[in-house]
Amino acid sequence: MKTPAISAIQRKLTDWYVENRRDLPWRKTRDPYRIWVSEVMLQQTQVQTVIPYFNNFVTAYPDVASLARADLQSVLKSWEGMGYYARARNLHRAARRLHAETHGRVPSNWADFRALPGVGDYIAAAVLSIAFDKPYAVVDGNVKRVLARLSVVDAPVNQSGSMTVFRKMAESLLDRAHPGTFNQAVMELGALVCTPRSPSCKTCPLTAYCRAFLSGRVDAYPKKEKRKPVPQYHIAAGVVEKNRRLLITRRSPDVMLGGLWEFPGGKVRRGETAEAACVREIREEVNLAVAVESHLTRVRHAYSHFKIILDVFRCRYLSGRVRRRGPVAHRWVSYRQLDRYPFPGANRKFLHLLKE
Repeated sequence: MKTPAISAIQRKLTDWYVENRRDLPWRKTRDPYRIWVSEVMLQQTQVQTVIPYFNNFVTAYPDVASLARADLQSVLKSWEGMGYYARARNLHRAARRLHAETHGRVPSNWADFRALPGVGDYIAAAVLSIAFDKPYAVVDGNVKRVLARLSVVDAPVNQSGSMTVFRKMAESLLDRAHPGTFNQAVMELGALVCTPRSPSCKTCPLTAYCRAFLSGRVDAYPKKEKRKPVPQYHIAAGVVEKNRRLLITRRSPDVMLGGLWEFPGGKVRRGETAEAACVREIREEVNLAVAVESHLTRVRHAYSHFKIILDVFRCRYLSGRVRRRGPVAHRWVSYRQLDRYPFPGANRKFLHLLKE
C-alpha cells in the first residue's frame, strides 16, 4: 500500500525531474528500439560520451531491420572507442533474432525481451518502463546510491548479494502510474544531485525524507566493499610489415574484444624480454618468423578487471606463411586501410604513429 511519504517522494521527484532533466536525444522518442540502444550504450559509458555515438548509430541503423542486415564489422566500427564490445555484439545478435522472429518488433513483455542476448534485468526494466509504461523498477548505480542514502542502507552497493535489498526498495517506491518517468527521475537525481562525491543536498527535492541527510551521514553512504587490487599484465605486440603492408588479425567472436582487429602479440613471460616475447608470440600465433627493428611505443591501458602495459615493436617479415589456430581471419593491409577496421582501445592509442 502506498504511504503518504511514498506518495510525496514520487510527486516531488517527478516534479523535480520535469524541471531539471537534461535534454538528451533518447528522451525525445518513445521508439523502444532507440531507447534500447541508448540504455545498452549507457550501461558502461558516460552520457556525454554516448550522445555522439547514439546519434551516429541510429542514423546508420535507424531500426531493428537495418541493424540486423548490417555486417558485424560495420557495427563494431560504429562502436569503436566506447569499449565493452560485447554490448554491440549482443545487440546485433538480438536484432537478427527479432528480425527473423518478429519482423523487427521489440517485445513489450518481460519474458520475451529479457530472453534476448545481452538483455539483463536492468535493460529490461528500463526499456519496458520507458517505452511501454510497464511497472518495472530500474536498479543501477545511481539508483542504489539514492536509495542507500534515502534509507541509510548498510548493504554494500558493489556486492551482488545486495541487489535483492535495493530491488525491493526500488519496487516499493516505484510510481506505477508513470514508471518510465519515475525511473528516469531517480537515475537523473543520482547523476546530477545525489552524486558519489560532494552531493548537492541543498538542491535535492528529497532532503525532508533522506535519513542520511537528516542524520548528517551523507558521506557515509553508500557503503562499499573494498575490492582486490587490479592485476597488471605486460604485453608485447608486433607491427609486422611486408611489402608496405601490415599484418592484422581478428579476435575470435567468443572472447573479450571479440570481432575486433589487432596486431599479433601476447603476454611477456617471467624472465623474458618484451622483444623476445614479441618474436615468440608472432611465431606461435601466426607462424611467421620476424625480426624486431625498433620499439614503436609503450601503451598503458585499463580494462574493467585488469590493466596492461603494452610494448609495441616494428617488425620486419623474414619468412613463413600465416597460419592460425581455428577459423580466425587475418589481413595484410596498407597504412591507409587501417581506418576501415575496428581496433581495441589499446591498439588505437598507437595507430596515429603508424599513419605518421
